[in-house]
Amino acid sequence: MKIKRRNDLSVRLLEIFGMLMLHQTTVAAAAELGISQPSVSSAIKQLEDQLGFPLFERQKKRMHPTSEARLLFEEIEPLFEQLRSIESRVRDLRGGSAGKLRLLATPPLGHSVVPIALKAFLAGRPAVTVQYDVRRLEEVIDAVSIGTCDLGLCLGLESHPGVTVRSPRSDLMRALVQSGHPLAGRDFIGPAETAEAGFIGLDRVSRLGLQLQASFEADGVDYAPQVEVRYCHTAAILAQAGNGVAVVDAFTALSVAAMDLVALPFRPEISIPASLITRSDQPVPLLAAEFATIVERTMAEISAVPDEAGPDEPGPDAAPPDPDTSGPITPDPGPPDP
Repeated sequence: MKIKRRNDLSVRLLEIFGMLMLHQTTVAAAAELGISQPSVSSAIKQLEDQLGFPLFERQKKRMHPTSEARLLFEEIEPLFEQLRSIESRVRDLRGGSAGKLRLLATPPLGHSVVPIALKAFLAGRPAVTVQYDVRRLEEVIDAVSIGTCDLGLCLGLESHPGVTVRSPRSDLMRALVQSGHPLAGRDFIGPAETAEAGFIGLDRVSRLGLQLQASFEADGVDYAPQVEVRYCHTAAILAQAGNGVAVVDAFTALSVAAMDLVALPFRPEISIPASLITRSDQPVPLLAAEFATIVERTMAEISAVPDEAGPDEPGPDAAPPDPDTSGPITPDPGPPDP
């Protein structure tokens, strides 16, 4: 059997043929496909011309398949099942209910906001899988910039070459002390009281450590911690064990709320932006954009100081977002519907 190669076989022609095999009349096949009856007849004629043999015998307004048509239908019926599966998958991907989301976060957001947001995000998306890890800021930025991560979450980053940084909110750093500490009853504490009581410093190569050091220097107090750590969560654990005062970001203060610690305002104020990082040279994937929206809502819901603000208003520590960087992340709209 020789097939004429004037045109390659069209999947659309085969689809029309398959529908006609199921319904046996061009009128019923046309209604199912949403096209006209002459279009069905023309398509079958075109397919027969390409194949080089007849597919139907026309008797009393019905189309009776030939033996060749039956054999062909047996071959292509699995293809239709695959196409229906592909179409369903495309609809899921377009609607954000399927796919894979790759996330990285630095510890403060990774241990506080992300777990809550992830639960809400996955609740209605059983077909979505997530690859998630907590890393250092430099690793998060690198992963986003080279495309191995769809969305990064961090604190203290306002801009960086090669990635797009958006900061929907900022919050003030807090001082953590044991509940029985002499400073626990203060309205706020500053560098002088912190230094006198002994404190756990933040690594001066980190962004938060640099800002904390600058705060001490601005008050004329030496930044000379006896213990210095990389992560705010580590500082909080050390404060819980009685190693001194820990000055940490607001989200770390929230994540250790179950510990026997008191969170106090720290003066002078140190405002730390919470930032979402995406690749600057690529559209934002739909799943990443949807998760970013949930992250922002989660940040607002948990609030940095829930006991000092109502449920619908930000805590007093929340600084207004930068109007140039606080707009929503816009997903890649993808191709138009066929």
